[in-house]
Amino acid sequence: MKFAVITFPGSNCDYDCYRAVKDHLKCPVEYIWHREHSLNDCDCVILPGGFSYGDYLRTGAIARFSPIMRQVIDFADKGGPVIGICNGFQILLESGLLPGAMLVNRSLQFICKTVHLKAENNKLPFTNKLTKNQLIKVPIAHKEGNYYADQKTVRELEENGRVVFRYCDSSGKADDTANPNGSVNNIAGITNQQGNVLGMMPHPERALEQLLGSSDGVLIFDSIKNFLGAK
Repeated sequence: MKFAVITFPGSNCDYDCYRAVKDHLKCPVEYIWHREHSLNDCDCVILPGGFSYGDYLRTGAIARFSPIMRQVIDFADKGGPVIGICNGFQILLESGLLPGAMLVNRSLQFICKTVHLKAENNKLPFTNKLTKNQLIKVPIAHKEGNYYADQKTVRELEENGRVVFRYCDSSGKADDTANPNGSVNNIAGITNQQGNVLGMMPHPERALEQLLGSSDGVLIFDSIKNFLGAK
């Protein structure tokens, strides 16, 4: 199995994702520059965090038009697993692979801290190593992480198990006090209808060792490897 980490001008978590695959999963992985036109026969695509194109115009709006995104969209449409983390999530929204949009945090400030998440769907390529409603600790680092969608879209996400991660407190309670950015329904991560595209604002690649405060991100990367190995 082979992973591709897409690198845009302004990406700054591409190295973290690369090392997560290479050092933890012990799997082949390569960087794919945004101007390329091939994913080089990869089995999973990672869109990393950062500030693609300096977040000019709107987060992810310019990266959506990078040449490689045509290949990413085609790969996803054919069922290939794609995970977008933070800025990668924003790019997935802008590209139409996931519904909704990102607003500025309700505090109007950049937030960098560790949060609790509840895993609400454990039947995906990215969550099969978690139990339903399992709580994990993962850091966030964003200014535009306030997920928004219209009521019809949110209802469809909720009713069809497409809300994958939800911000909560240490006891699993998902109320407004546990919502770091104002996201509708405390949503921290969603999937597409087919379940092969995941967008999440928290950074699992920054939670692979207890030395960093949490190793819970391992469960997400291990889930992807488990899914690819079972294909």
